[in-house]
Amino acid sequence: MNMKTHSSKTSLAEFLALKTLYYDKIDFNTIKVAWEFLRLYVRLPYVIHIVGTNGKGSTGRFLAHHLHCLGHETLHYSSPHILKFNERIWINGKDVTDEALQNAHETLQEILPLYVVEKLTYFEYTTLLALLLSSKMDYLVLEAGLGGEFDATNVVINDLSLITAIDLDHQQFLGNTIKDIATTKLRSCDNTMIVNRQLHEEVYEVASLFNYQKAKTYDTSFLVQFPSYLHENLNLVLSALEYLNLPIHLEYFKEVQLFGRCQKIASNITIDVGHNPLAARVILNEFLNQNKTVSLVYNSLSDKDYKTVLTLLKPIINEVLIIDVDDKRVVQKEILFDICNELNLAVETFSHIEAHKEYLVFGSFTVVEQFLKTVMRYEK
Repeated sequence: MNMKTHSSKTSLAEFLALKTLYYDKIDFNTIKVAWEFLRLYVRLPYVIHIVGTNGKGSTGRFLAHHLHCLGHETLHYSSPHILKFNERIWINGKDVTDEALQNAHETLQEILPLYVVEKLTYFEYTTLLALLLSSKMDYLVLEAGLGGEFDATNVVINDLSLITAIDLDHQQFLGNTIKDIATTKLRSCDNTMIVNRQLHEEVYEVASLFNYQKAKTYDTSFLVQFPSYLHENLNLVLSALEYLNLPIHLEYFKEVQLFGRCQKIASNITIDVGHNPLAARVILNEFLNQNKTVSLVYNSLSDKDYKTVLTLLKPIINEVLIIDVDDKRVVQKEILFDICNELNLAVETFSHIEAHKEYLVFGSFTVVEQFLKTVMRYEK
């Protein structure tokens, strides 16, 4: 009896287009059932789980790049992507190929029963793709999504957990206080965790209930190409490498490409995928240190604290330019206009780039993607 509704020859893009990308509640049972089928076909590498509110993507890439440079077979799974899905799965220095993705998709379709395939969300299914592709490698750098004990990435036992900065975000899933959010996130740890420098003391209080150590501080000052806040994430990575008793070669980091992380894509344009108050604080300090003010190309998802973000960024803002984004989760433009007026910020709808102005494109992966595709005509 054929238990499949989706042909194993259906393209991954077509399949994912039918999947739930956003949801109101998390059902961890589905991914657990799926992994029970898949684990028979996967020999997991050493799993390094990256959990936190901000800095997961850059931390994961720094670490995966160094592991790869040391000669270890390494897969880095992150989310979301900016331009192309392949960005989510980085294998030995490159984004995964379309062919490898399609092959993994077809294999998953053969392994998983129909009732499981139907229930899996977009993120759960893509997590399973990454787990399958990591089989027999040396290291899997696994970045949590929302990040918590019921995150899809927590379906496998992690050997080491790296905790980036934790702040308020995704409260509807994780809790309304720093202590609640930290507790939910840190419960995902199965063995030792290394905790990066935190803004909130409550994170350390929660961590003290687990087997944890604090990240050390290293001299990375010669890596001048990175914004100051990324050096914090480097400290976490170096602490992990030391914990793993692996050689450390700081020069390896010079080659790391961090797409969308305070990235200058033109002489007067910086893009950053940050979208919450914690990200706003670090980007504010970066521009204050450079004594620069900007035209902020901005939009926000409705569940984000956009008023606090705009309030924090106000000292560096000359004007706010609201970029239109085709996403039903985006906050109503009138609300952003009202907030800008309340904060005495000049505001209008974004239309084009002017050569004499300095621009910061900020607000989410969706905002950066929209800007790159429609304004800069980027393709990938």
